[in-house]
Amino acid sequence: MAQPNPIQMQKYLAGVDYPCSRDDLVEHARSKGADDDVLEHLRSLPERTYDGPNAVSAEYSKT
Repeated sequence: MAQPNPIQMQKYLAGVDYPCSRDDLVEHARSKGADDDVLEHLRSLPERTYDGPNAVSAEYSKT
């Protein structure tokens, strides 16, 4: 799986309501037309509540 650019990932998460779960992030990105690489990378994030885009980006960069 290629790691998508974090900026690309955040584009698909624009407008998501925080705090939210990993599954909420995946569903929101899917509804915005995210490609399979972005969705798979979001699915690989730890299952927890994210309080904002910085928390998502920090985890996204680790995986």
